[in-house]
Amino acid sequence: MSLKIYNTFTRSKEVFTPIEAGKINMYVCGMTVYDYCHLGHARVLVAFDVISRYLRNAGYAVNYVRNITDIDDKILNRADENGEPYTDLTARFIDLMHQDEARLGVQRPDQEPRATAYIAEIIAMVSSLIEKGYAYAADNGDVYYSVAKFGPYGQLSNKNPDELLAGARIDVEQAKQDPRDFALWKAAQASEVHWDSPWGKGRPGWHIECSAMSTCCLGNSFDIHGGGPDLPFPHHENEIAQSEAATGEKYARYWMHAGAVRVDGEKMSKSLGNFFTIREILDKYHPEVVRYLLIASHYRSAINYSEDSLQTAKTALERFYKGLKGFEAFAPVALADLPAPSEYIARFHEAMQDDFNTPVALAVMFDLVRALNTAVKDGDELQQQKLALELKSLGALLGLLQSKPDDFLQAGGEDELSAEAIEAKIQQRVEAKANKDYTLSDKIRDDLKAQGVILEDTGGVTTWRRG
Repeated sequence: MSLKIYNTFTRSKEVFTPIEAGKINMYVCGMTVYDYCHLGHARVLVAFDVISRYLRNAGYAVNYVRNITDIDDKILNRADENGEPYTDLTARFIDLMHQDEARLGVQRPDQEPRATAYIAEIIAMVSSLIEKGYAYAADNGDVYYSVAKFGPYGQLSNKNPDELLAGARIDVEQAKQDPRDFALWKAAQASEVHWDSPWGKGRPGWHIECSAMSTCCLGNSFDIHGGGPDLPFPHHENEIAQSEAATGEKYARYWMHAGAVRVDGEKMSKSLGNFFTIREILDKYHPEVVRYLLIASHYRSAINYSEDSLQTAKTALERFYKGLKGFEAFAPVALADLPAPSEYIARFHEAMQDDFNTPVALAVMFDLVRALNTAVKDGDELQQQKLALELKSLGALLGLLQSKPDDFLQAGGEDELSAEAIEAKIQQRVEAKANKDYTLSDKIRDDLKAQGVILEDTGGVTTWRRG
């Protein structure tokens, strides 16, 4: 069974062959840190977290690099608006980003380079492009990449460079030779944030940052380059042009892009008032519910964020957690370490080997939890233990089922009845039953149900969960 990955560059699913057997170098474009991370960022974070987890579990030595853009016009403008140093702004939002990803169960990448730490490497790459005739220094102190000099330009995004020229215009403030050309280095006034360069004081353009950081961290050519749905053009197209012109080598072998996020069927945007930050969402919903929603669709597909889709995700997780009640002592293991793995493990692998098809993988887990419930009903303890261990291990591989069952099933929001209040109601019901006041007992049960709390009486013991 061979791993297949959909390659945006070829627009086809291909058998994955790493440059070096057993090793995978992967670069994913990260955040520009001037504001809170939003749901679209969460989609990319979780998608490539699942991919890196699976690749490691499959035995690959993965070097996962996800950059941070900590110098950019948006960052400088926001810092000016706030009246604070841009370094304070970026430090704060980097810390908040790390908090958000931790709550979502996203593991940190192996390397997290920041653009400001690679200024010397950026200047060296720009200098190389000028020397090789792919870039030019303009009279205003800017340095531009000459798109016309790179013949394959447009292959990733499937855009015709001539059509780009027909639809472009030259800004009177710019000294471009061609309207398609893009900035590698931006001139700055002495009072602005800047670094010294052969072309004067300035700062790097956005696209060149990733070319410098990726090649410095992973080499001139590496296995996988990933990012969000809005990056194939112009960002990734420009990365290819810069990097391959500078090094003379193929840049990335496989290009992977996560799908877009829609809110109630519409594109998420601030202008529509349907723009949500990660922390806003996690203040209302359990992190695993949000994570499940993000992986319930294939990573390349658009997802729809709505109250209904979140409730569907919550209900799905409840089925898993209810199946795992009584098996809290079982810790997940690597799939290769499972003793005599069942058919579900093979089917799960088959789904994930097919371009990381998480919807099919989750369907396998539903079959597995049904088999676990049957084993519990039949009293087959060995089968119960085997299947519970497998379910936990598959969940861990997707970053799910990380809580204790009761902790998840009893988790509630700020506006919901507290666990203490529920336990007090249950005690009142126990006393009512002892006094044979079954009318009161039933009323307490029904009142709790109306507030979203389900009581379950098993073997003389009452447990509860939120419905």
